[in-house]
Amino acid sequence: MSKWVKEAVLGFIIVLLVFMAFIGMNVLPLVIGLTMVGSLYLVMNMRGGIAVTASQEKKRKKEGPSKLTFEQIGGQDSAKQELREALDFMVRHEEIQKFGIRPLKGILLTGPPGTGKTLMAKAAAHYTKSVFIAASGSEFVEMYVGVGAGRIRDLFKDARTRAIKEKKENAIIFIDEIDVIGGKREGGQQREYDQTLNQLLTEMDGIYSSDAPRILVIAATNRKEMLDSALLRPGRFDRHIEVDLPDKKGRKHILELHAKNKPLHAEVVLDKIADESYGFSGAQLESVMNEGAIYAMRENMNLIEQRHLSMAIDKVMLGEKTDRESNDEEKRRVAVHELGHAVLAEIVSPGSVNQVALSPRGQALGYVRHNPQQEQYLYTKGYLEGQIMVALAGAAAEEIYYGGRSTGSRNDFDQALKLVHTMMTSGLTRLGIVNMDMVTTEVLMQENTYILDDLAARTKAALVQNSAIFDNSLDILLREERLSGEQFRHQFMESAQLPA
Repeated sequence: MSKWVKEAVLGFIIVLLVFMAFIGMNVLPLVIGLTMVGSLYLVMNMRGGIAVTASQEKKRKKEGPSKLTFEQIGGQDSAKQELREALDFMVRHEEIQKFGIRPLKGILLTGPPGTGKTLMAKAAAHYTKSVFIAASGSEFVEMYVGVGAGRIRDLFKDARTRAIKEKKENAIIFIDEIDVIGGKREGGQQREYDQTLNQLLTEMDGIYSSDAPRILVIAATNRKEMLDSALLRPGRFDRHIEVDLPDKKGRKHILELHAKNKPLHAEVVLDKIADESYGFSGAQLESVMNEGAIYAMRENMNLIEQRHLSMAIDKVMLGEKTDRESNDEEKRRVAVHELGHAVLAEIVSPGSVNQVALSPRGQALGYVRHNPQQEQYLYTKGYLEGQIMVALAGAAAEEIYYGGRSTGSRNDFDQALKLVHTMMTSGLTRLGIVNMDMVTTEVLMQENTYILDDLAARTKAALVQNSAIFDNSLDILLREERLSGEQFRHQFMESAQLPA
């Protein structure tokens, strides 16, 4: 029922009641009855009753099968190949019956946000020519007991009904954020989440009570460690596919896909953008192309140039430029802080600094942008110590030149602590190979303090040894608010004394 119809009906009822009271009729029983009917209607809506369920079903029916293909998804070659092999169990069902293979019931897609898990589920529906129904884990969470379980039943029933109606042999149910309803169950305490999870497990166990239609559940999460073991066992989610951040080849492919509808300048090199966007997800890469187009439009340009995409990388990574005005003393402190990061970065990895900037972006008053490094998935103790020293270098430079730190080092310290934790869990500290749950907090804090104090001292020593670089670069940075990597390295080579 549309909003204006509801308002018209409500207005008519109120006018009618006033008129009946005016002519002397007893309207109290009628008011009580209408109040009870209205309350019942509200409760049904809150519990996801007839009105909500019907609208959801209507929406699902309008969705229709997805037309997205695996070729339209950038990167993730290994994940796509693994998913195709799993889906072949649905496509080649007659062949697998011949070999007595049990059909797959569920596929779990795990990985960081924005890597394309939902897109892969849609492509899976197209690949298998299946009915596709999507839901989010949050849709099944209600304060009323039994509502979530009822919605799970409706979801599977809807999948079967639609598959039969559309004469499809297969149906795919995609549940995003499954960790919301599939979290580990706590003993002795019954929660609404537990009933919803129990219903999901029951439905998955009974998927193949009939040969047709075949139903496959695909779920996505970026917190696999939180899921209940009953959900992860074979016979439920039989395949766990990692959808990770794309490598350079994958990033270039994603950029090419999103560049198809954008007017790029002939001199744009997407290889370079793929290099500079190390660690970006597919969603972030799409945003880079979009923001680059916005920058070009702001300048009334007909084509998107390389600099627009480079500016877009800064925006996606750090946020939009802000109009905050810093006083001269604060600006100088920020310059010293950022130069500290730059000097240590150049010592640890020569040629790594792309630019040092004082322009405020997001929450940062300044930043150091690094040149793309070689793709790396394994880290040594020396490499991690070097990255910790780079993170600590900003605060160390402030201590050397001002005698104390500022609040600008908060994010740097968070990064350093995460790297120390990685060293501990990888057996790269004096603690050796340990079970972190069996080590007391006091012991961990002592080791944490030892590592950070040692690296902070080494960082200060390196900065003092190369202090001339500050005198040569600080004036340029304060005057121009930007120091290119080439300018910085020129100053660095003239005055720096690299440690042996």
